[in-house]
Amino acid sequence: MPIGYLEESRIFAIRTERSSYLFGINDSGTIQHLYWGFPVHAGDCSDLLRKKHHSSFDAAVDRETEEYGGWGGYLYAEPALKATFGDGVRDLKLRYEGFSIDKPEELVIRLADEHYALKVNLHYHVFPEYDLIERYVTVTNGESSAVRIEQVMSAIWSVLSLPAYRMTHVTGRWAGEYQLRSDVLSEGKKVLESRRGFTGPHANPWFAIDDGTASETHGSVWFGALGWSGNWKIAAEKTTFGHLRVTGGINDFDGSFLLAPGETFTSPVFTGGYSTGGFGGMSRNLHRYQKETVLPGSRVRKVLYNSWEATEFAVNVQDQKALARKAAGIGVELFVVDDGWFGARNSDRAGLGDWQVNPEKFPNGLNELIDEVNSLGMDFGIWVEPESVNPDSDLYRAHPEWVYQFKARTGSQLRNQLLLNLGLPEVKQYVLDFMTELLGTYDISFIKWDMNRTVTEPGIAGEQQQSEHSDWIRHVNNLYDIWHKLRLRFPNVEFETCAGGGARIDLGILRYADQAWISDNTDALDRLHIQEGFTYAYDPSVMMCWVTESPHGMNGRRLPLSFRFHSAMMGGLGIGANIDRWSEEELAEAKDYVEQYKRIRSITMHGDLYRLSSLRHSNVAACQYVARDGKESVVFALRQAQHFGAWESRLTLQGLDPDAVYKVDAGDGRTVTQHGSFLMQVGVAVGLSGDFQSRMIRIARVEN
Repeated sequence: MPIGYLEESRIFAIRTERSSYLFGINDSGTIQHLYWGFPVHAGDCSDLLRKKHHSSFDAAVDRETEEYGGWGGYLYAEPALKATFGDGVRDLKLRYEGFSIDKPEELVIRLADEHYALKVNLHYHVFPEYDLIERYVTVTNGESSAVRIEQVMSAIWSVLSLPAYRMTHVTGRWAGEYQLRSDVLSEGKKVLESRRGFTGPHANPWFAIDDGTASETHGSVWFGALGWSGNWKIAAEKTTFGHLRVTGGINDFDGSFLLAPGETFTSPVFTGGYSTGGFGGMSRNLHRYQKETVLPGSRVRKVLYNSWEATEFAVNVQDQKALARKAAGIGVELFVVDDGWFGARNSDRAGLGDWQVNPEKFPNGLNELIDEVNSLGMDFGIWVEPESVNPDSDLYRAHPEWVYQFKARTGSQLRNQLLLNLGLPEVKQYVLDFMTELLGTYDISFIKWDMNRTVTEPGIAGEQQQSEHSDWIRHVNNLYDIWHKLRLRFPNVEFETCAGGGARIDLGILRYADQAWISDNTDALDRLHIQEGFTYAYDPSVMMCWVTESPHGMNGRRLPLSFRFHSAMMGGLGIGANIDRWSEEELAEAKDYVEQYKRIRSITMHGDLYRLSSLRHSNVAACQYVARDGKESVVFALRQAQHFGAWESRLTLQGLDPDAVYKVDAGDGRTVTQHGSFLMQVGVAVGLSGDFQSRMIRIARVEN
């Protein structure tokens, strides 16, 4: 059983395949975290429940390691819950009331304030095979008056008694998302957060903690990922007594709300885990968990062509049909029309919000193009940005009150657009209705859902009072509800989350999105850095990667078509270049790479990822994907530059059976047969020379 309770010592023990997670009830009735890490016997930990006092300035050191605590009394650390009651009292005293094990993998701990009728349930859902625990809380107001919730976190994760604490996370900006950073934590607080209304490109709600010695393949790593697509906060706080508590959930900034009598609030899920296999083991646990429990499906990722770079806003049916014929010729399976197909949308200055097919660009309607695409053996997809509106649009002229705004303020425009207040019921219904009409009218298999601006002036129009609600929270919950309803109504449509690149990717939106656009930067070299950071937290099967122009429009870098394809084949393969400009030789080469990708995509999409080499430490980036049955593997190796003459480089592989024999196709005409032990200890010869050279290596187990 993954969950147990030791009644005599009052300890709860959560056991996964490779970890123990322990907490207990102390003499004061609070829930105390005891241990998280390599498996131990829970009964040996009863002494850890004792009270810890240092001085009158630190009268209750044990409160630093509460499993979940409210602000009040002796707590000075980041609180899990902060509330103001109807009589003005701002002090919480949560006490243990009981527990239930509803299923073998689900535990609920019941807490309540010792005076007020405010109840808090801590929920634990255990995934033993991944060494992961999902945590969230429900808060119920049993008072006769409303309670203001100032802060409500999903969970506190405590890591105790390490000689040092190192935090790994990602940072970035538009066109430079998912850049890995590692910081040794001294006493104090490090906060990762977004206050921009969505997940944000500048940080992502994922963290990893180790003692400073963990590597890609070895060492203990504690980690967590929050499933929330709005304002979020993760605070890692090292105390002067050597404890580390990581508190995470919806950002309390401008986020307070009233909980009405009888009402219950449910927090987002905060998933935490432990790995003894270093950062690689951490990632593979997260990837498997996402594939099997988070993502809405596991359909084959079709090779995609997007027409944006070829036409931008100058969309018309004849040019799109011509592009579709060329795309089909190189093996594309999904043709996607991007921005510019609707309303008066000839630039980013007008038309956004008017989701009717432009009659000048499509005089016979959208079906003329869809029929052509389908006749070529491809599915059809389309771009939308439902949450935004141009001031120069019929929608805004009809409903200026639908945008976020404060009285006496002119709304800020970003990309010449304002943001619809999705929290308003009529706005939510409008978005749901036009998306339902679009998908119900046309044979559309794919939606690229974009959001190209942050939230500004989050005010409510009309008589509703900001003091009663949180716009930030309501926007996200309504977005989730729209996606949920659309997926139920159109189960065969795939959805991609996009927000000016990778600004809305987290375990919340990925419960509804099949795939994610991780950056608008499609330069194949830059992408290696972005993709590496992304895969620390998220599964490569959702990661869309495009082959685009050379020289690249963002930096002028020239890269071979082989390098661009190999970089993109490590995720879901897309093509975004203007293929009208490609020569016959380039089209033939592209067709060959597309065929190669189709042969190996089941491995990259469903297998286990091993990061073999990083451009952060060498001039070669290399990733290996191993099929879950272990019979096949594929390696991508990409050299940035060669220095100081030629020298043989080898990659030591991972995830193979050391006693098995494998056939290795090195991608340069060489085929050898070698044991797994050789490939993992001595390695496979990469054979790259020169700058921006790359290779795909295929490995197949030889059956005796």
